[in-house]
Order: sequence, then structure tokens, then C-alpha cells
Amino acid sequence: MTDVKPAELIVVCFMLLHGFVAALNCTSPSPESLFNAFEKDLFPKKLVRPVKNFSDAVNVTIGITVVGILGVNEKAQTLTTFLWQVLQWDIQGLSWDEKECGAKRVSVPREKLWIPDIHISEFMDEDKSPKTPYVYLYNTGRVYDDKPIRVVSSCRLEIYTFPFDIQNCSLTFGSYLHFGTDIMMIQGTTPEEILEESRDVIETNGEWDIIDIKVTPTTLLLGEGGFSEITYSIILGRRPTLYVVNLLIPSCFLVTLDIFSFVLPPHSVDRCAFKMTLILGYTVFLLIMKDLLPVTGYTTPLLNVLFLASFALMVASLLETIFITNIQLSSSQYGAVPHWISVLVLRYLAVVVCLPPKKKSNRVTVSLLPPAGARNTSIISANELQRNSGYTPSVKSPQELTLDELRKLSTDLTAIRLQMEKHLNGTKTSQEWYMIGMVIDRMLFGMYIVFISVSFITIVCIWISTDLKPAFRLSRININMLVQMLPWQKAHVWSDNIEVLVTVYWLACGASYRVTADIFVMLIATVCRNVHNIVEEMMTILHRAIHFPKLEE
Repeated sequence: MTDVKPAELIVVCFMLLHGFVAALNCTSPSPESLFNAFEKDLFPKKLVRPVKNFSDAVNVTIGITVVGILGVNEKAQTLTTFLWQVLQWDIQGLSWDEKECGAKRVSVPREKLWIPDIHISEFMDEDKSPKTPYVYLYNTGRVYDDKPIRVVSSCRLEIYTFPFDIQNCSLTFGSYLHFGTDIMMIQGTTPEEILEESRDVIETNGEWDIIDIKVTPTTLLLGEGGFSEITYSIILGRRPTLYVVNLLIPSCFLVTLDIFSFVLPPHSVDRCAFKMTLILGYTVFLLIMKDLLPVTGYTTPLLNVLFLASFALMVASLLETIFITNIQLSSSQYGAVPHWISVLVLRYLAVVVCLPPKKKSNRVTVSLLPPAGARNTSIISANELQRNSGYTPSVKSPQELTLDELRKLSTDLTAIRLQMEKHLNGTKTSQEWYMIGMVIDRMLFGMYIVFISVSFITIVCIWISTDLKPAFRLSRININMLVQMLPWQKAHVWSDNIEVLVTVYWLACGASYRVTADIFVMLIATVCRNVHNIVEEMMTILHRAIHFPKLEE
């Protein structure tokens, strides 16, 4: 750091008493003459603010343009943007004649002038912005400082409605050291102009789009004084096409396949195998696409809830298939169906699910052959008669032998047919268990359709009905005004601002005492007592705090 001579300080104090800088005189309209005048009358005074009196404030006009949205980190809760920042302020008393000095505007090294210490309150990382060594200086004493800045700022991201979420991130510009009486921040361009210019020059075409930009002048009040600030609220909307195509649509396809798997016969092994393959495929799908899902510790996105519900329904449908298959294939091992189950399921639930019981068949099988017992009896009687009489029959002819063989074959075929009918039709008990399994399968399928339809409709309605406007905000100046208006009766060691913030958060967000206590790291009883006291005190000043907005507001 260069040493400041006492003579220079005397000159500076003298110039502050009689005007910061007088009009510059150039010997010729050339750059050399003008910069010689700067070296003599301007550059030595870069140590103090360019004002005539210490009580005067430097009015710094600020304007920004959003050039690019580089990224949003949901886990770290940060927003990375690239901005053009324009600062303008006046050096009181400085001027020169354009014809006499030969220029209306010149660029001068930044380190040769006094530069306001404007910073961003939400800045969260090392400043990696490109360095611009020059600023413009006009013949009216106006300084024009235009430079690009790369900002990594903190932003409270709400991803509950992901991927249809809208984020409201703030950038607060103000002096780091000087109070509002020394540096006053002034809004340069309107929000509409900033939004239009940002959309025209934006370079990135990622997943975020600028929806709106709002500008709010604020004052940060501290014990010794207040800091003048300008807050830019950048409202960003996520482009959901990537997530709809890669997450929502494939998930809906897999759920649809699971629904149509109910068409397969429940007693078929292929149905269980198909559902198990479907669950395995859905698990692999979620593992592959997990990098697309946001990660944060505050809230769980509705999309994650949708995936969890879909996976749970697939597992439930597989368990239902196992249950129905066990009823239908193992019915021979069960006893008779209880009467109340038979009445409830086969008589009432079957009608509800549009599956009436089958009518009993009236078909009667008539056999033209005599009963086997009768035939055997007659044959035995004839043999005994022959043995008793000593009569020896004659040898049968080939036709009679063929006829006997055909009769035996007919008897065997009849026995086989009866066994097959018994196997296919089953007993009365097996048929009842089979019908009960079919009715329960149809009923659970209907419940599956109703549950998944209600879940999808509810989530879609929440996505649609979610308030897409910026989150509730209260400026620091209003917080401090409210603190000053309240008749305080301290009950604990928390500061006044914290007590008001806790109450305002509880009122505005509709949060429970437990959630509010977790956010502000308090006991639930402390939050409850604090909210109760502050609300009572607010009621006493209600007539002073109500403000009806004007037409232009």
C-alpha cells in the first residue's frame, strides 16, 4: 500500500470543503492533455468518496441482465447464474468541456478511481468472474462500470411439484461496509426491461426458463444504521419435457402393463412370472433414472411418491396373484367352504363384480351297457351252471372273440371318460373354492384400478393447483417496523427479530409447531408460547398495521 503524504491529505480536505473536483482544463483537445488533467485533479482523490460533504450520499444506480442460467443444485440449495452488472455513479464537481478536451467519454483504469464496494448478500462461492480493468468516465462526471459476474448464490429450492416446479431466487445487491447515508442504491431499469433484455441475450438453453424478474428496494437495519439494498427476485420455471419423456411416460407404460396382466388366468404360472419380471424391470428403471431425480432433505417430490405408489401396487398385485393361485390350485387340500363365505362371496360379491355363479348343468349321461356288477353276476351264474351240469361249451368263433374284445375296450373307455370328467369338473368343494378365487381376483382388480386412478388424479390435481406465484416474502424493513411497533414482553432469550420471524413463518406457511421448531431449532413449547404471545401483541396494533394498497400498487 502506498504512503499518503500529509500534503495530499490537506489538499483532499480542502477539495472536500470547496467541492470534490473542479472543472478540468485541458491545454489541447488530445488524450495526453486530458489524462494529465486527470493525474493532477482526479486520480489523487481516489481514497475518499466523490462527494462535496461527508453527509452526502453517493447514489449508485444498478442494473443487471441475466445472460445465462448455468445450473441449479438442489442438494446444495444453490443457483449459478451469469450476469451483466452495470453500476453508475457521479463524481461531484467533475466536468470538462468536450470541445476543449476532445472527448465526451474516456475509459480509465479501475484502480485509479474510487469504486463502491457493491456485493451480493447471497454469494456462496469464490468469485470466479472475469476481470474488467477499465470503466467509462463521461464529461459530466458520470462513471459507467459494466462487468460480467458469475454468481453462485444460495436459494431455498422447493421441489415438491418437481418436474413442474417454479423457483424464486433472490440476488441482493448492496454495499458491504458503507451505510445507506454513505451509499444509496437506486434501481436503474424496470423489471420489464430487465426481463425482456435477459430473454433476448440469454445464451443457455437448459432446463430452466426465466418466467419473471421483480425488483424491490430494501433497507437492512442494524444497530448503528441501515444498509441500502436492491433485491432482484429471479423467478425460474423448469422445462419438464425431459422428465416427462424419460420418467413419467415409461412409468405409466409399466403400470399399464401391470393392469393388463390381470387378463391372464390367475391359475396360470405365466401370470406370476410376468409380474415378477415387471417388478424387476421397474426396479432397474428406477436405478437407471435416479440421477434425474432431485435430492434434498426438506421435502419429497410428488414424482417420488408416484414412483413409490406404482412400485407398491405392483408388489401388491403380485401378492394377490400368489394368494388367488394358492386358493384355486390347492383347493383339494381344503375342507368344505364355510357357509357364510359362500353366501358373502358367491351370492353378493359375485354380483357386485359382475361375475354371477355358473348354472348347474342339466345334462344326463345315459349308458347303454348294463351295470358292471350285473354283467359279472350273470357271467358267474352261467359258468357255475356249466360246471355243475358238466357241459363243455364249444369253441367260440372269431366273431364272438372280436365282440368280447370290443366289449372290454368299451368298458375301459367308459372308465377313462368318467375319470377325466371327475378330474376336469372336480368335486363340489373344489368348484366352490375356484369360484371364490375368481370373485376375489375380480374384486381386487377393481380395487387396484380405483386406487391407482385416485392416486394419479390426486397427484395431477396437486401439480395443477399448486400456486405457481412467488413464495411469500417480507422485506427486512417491514420486519423491523413490525418489531418496533410491538409492545414487547420478553419471556425468553430469543431476539425480537427471531420471534417475529417464527410467528410470521407459522402464519404464512401454515406449518405445524413441530415443523416450525425443526426449522428454527427451537423447542415445540417455545414456538407455541412465542406464536401465542406475538399474535396477541399483533392484535393490539392491528388498527395501526393494516394498510390498504393504492391503485398504482
